[in-house]
Amino acid sequence: MPTAARPLSDARLVEMLSLMQDSDSVELKLTIPESAQRSTVMALGMDALDAQVRLVYFFDTPDLALERSGVVVRARRVRRGDDSVVKLRPVVPSELSAKVRKSPFCMVEVDAMPGGHVCSASFKGQPKTPVHDVVSGSQPLRKLFSKQQRAFFAENAPDGIGLDDLSVLGPIFILKLKSSPPGFARKMVVELWLYPDGTRILELSTKCAPSEAFQVAAEARAFLAERDIKTSGAQTTKTRKALQYFSKQASQA
Repeated sequence: MPTAARPLSDARLVEMLSLMQDSDSVELKLTIPESAQRSTVMALGMDALDAQVRLVYFFDTPDLALERSGVVVRARRVRRGDDSVVKLRPVVPSELSAKVRKSPFCMVEVDAMPGGHVCSASFKGQPKTPVHDVVSGSQPLRKLFSKQQRAFFAENAPDGIGLDDLSVLGPIFILKLKSSPPGFARKMVVELWLYPDGTRILELSTKCAPSEAFQVAAEARAFLAERDIKTSGAQTTKTRKALQYFSKQASQA
């Protein structure tokens, strides 16, 4: 469900600053309502034929036990090579174990969007087993994840739930464009998520160091305002929408 953007209170601003201080990066995000998606892409001057095609699969129990615990397990099929991630959110960076925090495979990032923010810790990997072999059932799910990813999952997943107990939820078809739009000095990512029911989410994002976040946010807001792209509309979480859709489908099967 879309979430209306609310003004950032003093308490939430202090919380976000604290999270950013101990994070590796900040990703500024904005979802665009369906009625404005076409005009937004045109205003950015991006060519859809340059988009990268992705298939994203999520893994959870049919009743989304992982999602309720803040754990996201995901794999992507991409032409340049498949990847996988085990993510925990929300997190407080200072509360993560030293072993997790020092791992070169762990990324702690604050996602900031109009009216809200969330901090996550992600273990990413590039599996040797193709994602297609796992989702087709010829290989077990654990084959997509490294030893560190499996340990991170075991530490944070609900008791009694293992990787091979999870169901395949997906895929979601995605088009991704990454470029520097004319008039914006940084890289901007445009992702179009196409859901099986015909709905779409278009998300704009850009990453920066925590120390740059407010400056980059101001520059991005000015850039979008000059092109009549509104930054104050209701926001929709891509992953949550996908999980809820496929969970509902599974319950009706």
